Amino acid sequence: MNIGILGTGFGAYHASLFAKMEGVTRIVIFGRNETKLGKLKEELGVETTNSIEEIISDPSLDLIDICLPSDLHSTYAIQALKSGKHVFCETPVCLNHADAWAMRQAEDCSGKRIMVNQFIKFDHAYTYLYESVLSGQYGKLLHVSLKRETAPLWGDLGLGKIAANLMIHELDMITWLLGNPPLSSVWGSSSGKDGQALVHADFDTPQVSAEIIVSSQMPESYPFTVGYEAYFEQAKLVFHEVDYPDGKVEATLYEYGPAGKQEIVLDQGNPYEKSLRYALQSFTDGTPSIISLEHAANAAEAAFEITRKLS
Repeated sequence: MNIGILGTGFGAYHASLFAKMEGVTRIVIFGRNETKLGKLKEELGVETTNSIEEIISDPSLDLIDICLPSDLHSTYAIQALKSGKHVFCETPVCLNHADAWAMRQAEDCSGKRIMVNQFIKFDHAYTYLYESVLSGQYGKLLHVSLKRETAPLWGDLGLGKIAANLMIHELDMITWLLGNPPLSSVWGSSSGKDGQALVHADFDTPQVSAEIIVSSQMPESYPFTVGYEAYFEQAKLVFHEVDYPDGKVEATLYEYGPAGKQEIVLDQGNPYEKSLRYALQSFTDGTPSIISLEHAANAAEAAFEITRKLS
């Protein structure tokens, strides 16, 4: 497969992963920083260009991978579809309902597909939770609480942007796990700090309840942290992951059941790489996808609703 990548931020990382994959025969990267492009060309052996139009109109490319700012995703995804190419897109897939609708329409008309880097579905801890619910091995799921916490290191993650830009992965998990449960309540606070927020969202159905807690206003000494607690009829799962500034990662998943506390050994595979490999396979064989535009739009629409309630 021949791939055009738009962007040299996450795009550079995507390129490094694609370059290792069998079946990828050509990679062309768009960027505006000549230094970055030169480095990528030298290190990965890829082609580079300063023209998005050149990539999108190139008839030899099969896939356009969009790693541009989120407000540009819909514009270039639609152009790529119209040019007869599949699209792989970073999260969030878009930032408003109109763009989500336009992308769906373009996908329907093009005969091509959009997939979105919803990598949380390939993180073993979250896959284990999903499969546990599906199999019923612990009985019915009663309640799940998901969290994501960071110091203010990633730009504006205030009340107007935190749902789409930080909470989107947990929303993807909730909508994958429970369908599209109704949003029952939202609470948020910025504590008077620009670009920072603490948000709590509840989703309730007669069978199961869920909550998401995200914060972008943790102290600078606090490491990036994600996790969940899942309450079943017969057990509880507790996942906790800490990513330290030096690159060290500590991740544990425990099952508390009739046999006592047991650690679930986590696969250390890279969920980003798994997501990209999965997308290439789905594009190639045309099978249904758990990272389809429809899945991504469900999570995005939940984020839009939370943002509306917060404002």
